[in-house]
Amino acid sequence: MSPSTRPSRSWALPWRWLPEEALVPLLAVVASAVVLATGALSLDAAGELLGRTWSVLVFLLAAAVLASLAGVAGVFEVAAVWAARHGGGRTWRLWLLVVGIATAATVALSLDTTAVLLTPVVLALARRARMHAGAAALLALTCAWLANTASLLLPVSNLTNLLALDALEGGPAGGGVLAFAALTWRPALAAVVATAVVLALLHLPALRTRYDQPGPAEVADPVLLRVAAVVVVLVLPALAVGLEPWAVASAAALVLAAATAWRRRDALRWDLVPLPLAVSVLGLFVVVEALNQHGLTPALAAVAGTGDSFGDLLRLAATSAAAANAVDNLPAYLALQPLLDPADPLRTAAVLVGVNAGPLITPWGSLAVLLWARACRAEGVPVQWGRFALKGLVLVPVVLVAAVAALAL
Repeated sequence: MSPSTRPSRSWALPWRWLPEEALVPLLAVVASAVVLATGALSLDAAGELLGRTWSVLVFLLAAAVLASLAGVAGVFEVAAVWAARHGGGRTWRLWLLVVGIATAATVALSLDTTAVLLTPVVLALARRARMHAGAAALLALTCAWLANTASLLLPVSNLTNLLALDALEGGPAGGGVLAFAALTWRPALAAVVATAVVLALLHLPALRTRYDQPGPAEVADPVLLRVAAVVVVLVLPALAVGLEPWAVASAAALVLAAATAWRRRDALRWDLVPLPLAVSVLGLFVVVEALNQHGLTPALAAVAGTGDSFGDLLRLAATSAAAANAVDNLPAYLALQPLLDPADPLRTAAVLVGVNAGPLITPWGSLAVLLWARACRAEGVPVQWGRFALKGLVLVPVVLVAAVAALAL
């Protein structure tokens, strides 16, 4: 798939009133309610699960608020317009700059930031710059793919990474953000480079086009913009010194919320806090925990294999990617986590390669993809899921091989 400005029939659920991005959260909530009501997971076990995962849920809420308020301040619009003005009217130069911005947004602020906030800004910019339809589609797909494939480097880049950070505690790789990055930087770099190469090869004609350079970005409040930029930039050093990701994200969100209340109180709304999303994530935790307690782990172990050779790690990453495309990447990781040993960090990293960079074939493989599709539709760009799947079938094997090779070597 790629977005297209031509009229097309986009994939939709049988329930016309329910957008597809609500499918995974709805199923998660319903399934978890059934699990708890039937006793498949006891309330004591559910409480213990919440005790293990509360920090992930707090980070999810805080990071979403931080990213949304940064968007309100104009951080992403300014970055996109800066890229367009430095692209010199040449699509290939603008695209490379968007690759850099999307990668940075994903690494520092999570994959949902790129999918939800950067995508509409890029598409609006493409319309203002009167870009060729194929070039606009390329920029949109770049956001969707890099939201996932660039989410390997830091714990904050993806919720699966936060869960893996806890799983790696006590192992030879050690705990903390720097130890995590030391383990993942090679596959992370390989995944981003592989994604850019595949995008370029699939869209060579679009890269040769030109566009009209837009005027300067319209910033409603320069003071708030500067505060937001400083807060976002300080997130990475705060993580590097060893502070807990949930604490860093919460503090940054509170500071930026205070600044927004000072400068633009009308921009503060309760819907900036994605409580339904947090509830659905907790629901996924409950469902997979119940499945793991009733025999899922041995079944997955037979498929995932053992060992740390390139072939073994690729098998594990491919299994993880297949599971993510089947049931969504977060429950896929939770199902595979019991197979991981802190003493073998390479296998944990291989699972992350699969569940982070692999769910780009089915619409529900990653919730970020569904949120990206909603952002595309809001900008009048329909989504063709068949073409998305075909291009994903090209990308995913290349990314898995490149990232696992970098990990194994």
